[in-house]
Amino acid sequence: MADLPVERLGGKTLLQYAHKPMMDQLARRGRTGRLITVPEGFPPGSEVANTAILGYDLNKVYEGRGPLEAASIGYEMRDDDFAIRCNIITLENGKIITHNGGNLETDDARVLIDYLNETLAAPINREQGCERIRFITGIQYRHLLVIRGGSKHIVCAPPHDHPNEEWRPLLVKASPSPSEGGDVKSPIATDSSNQTPPPSEGLGEALTPQQTADLLNDLILKSQELLAAHPYNQAKAARGERQANSIWPWSGGYRPSMQTLQQQYPQIKSGSVISAVDLIQGIGRYAGLDIVKVPGATGLADTNYEGKAQAAIDALRTQDFVFVHVEASDEAGHDGDLELKLRTIEYLDQRLIAPIFNEVSSWDEPVCIAVLPDHLTPVEQRIHVGQPVPFLIWHRDIQADDVQQYDEVACVSGSYGLLKLNEFMQALMNIQ
Repeated sequence: MADLPVERLGGKTLLQYAHKPMMDQLARRGRTGRLITVPEGFPPGSEVANTAILGYDLNKVYEGRGPLEAASIGYEMRDDDFAIRCNIITLENGKIITHNGGNLETDDARVLIDYLNETLAAPINREQGCERIRFITGIQYRHLLVIRGGSKHIVCAPPHDHPNEEWRPLLVKASPSPSEGGDVKSPIATDSSNQTPPPSEGLGEALTPQQTADLLNDLILKSQELLAAHPYNQAKAARGERQANSIWPWSGGYRPSMQTLQQQYPQIKSGSVISAVDLIQGIGRYAGLDIVKVPGATGLADTNYEGKAQAAIDALRTQDFVFVHVEASDEAGHDGDLELKLRTIEYLDQRLIAPIFNEVSSWDEPVCIAVLPDHLTPVEQRIHVGQPVPFLIWHRDIQADDVQQYDEVACVSGSYGLLKLNEFMQALMNIQ
């Protein structure tokens, strides 16, 4: 929900402009600051920012979105698996129009993913004599592609970072080595180390970076032919609606090695993650958190805010730590919808944060609440931006600072200052 100043709002950010009395009250009664959620050299994505918020060292654990979403879906990665996020997107006139396939619904996406496994994956696997590739259904437009023996040393372009741009120049490329001037953690690179590809038992040699890039590009091109011919898209075309007409793989890696939060912080004996987004659920699974799925949680502005609030309250009755994630403002930012993004901030304030605060503030057992975005998604840029985000921390005995409202500008003066790496989680864990 963090943003940049918008001329249409008199030069205010959306957080400055929105009516959010609960967040402002918590800021007045608590302490504030800013947090660097995207360490230098990493792409400003949700997989990076949310992992950083939870206190993990990205240089040690970052493997891209694919493995995290595999964990959420329940796919147990093999040692020789390369898992990569696979959007179903909309292409028109040679350009990326949307990263979400025209707001593709999961039930429709499942039909398309099954179709791609039958018509695209199966022929390749028969030719290879093994299951080299597999598409796995996720949520809405967010899916998974697993390549056995694939290399993560490739450069991919996140589709949400390239709206209305030509797609052909954004096809997958092999990552140049450091000796060739490559930056393995550049904003469009999925690579994060010099780790060599894992062995592929029964498959011969693992794929090289160039072979992996060539395979992914071939899948992209073939998917466009197949998806255009599918009855779902034929019907969409007849109605003049946006089609879900191409796959777009990005942000892949191998199985990450992450300690649980319980192993890192003795204050946390148990915890939950509440999110409609499979990526966040995957982070939670590796972090040792229970995954709580709320009926009606969509990842969009129409999500079940009240249901998420109640799920958080219920979890806090028996657990030490609850991570509640709401995707709505991010999606509105990607769509460039100013009014919708303002509404999502106000919904978050009144329909989720307020009910949680009103309940837990009366408990005998003290509860600490922190509020923060994971990254900026400026509504006028429609992409992720890796600037520091504002945060607030409240509990009933905290010594308040002088900040009177919660936004990107006010929190610059907060008493926590500018935090980085695991300093945010350390601040939370040090509260007595």
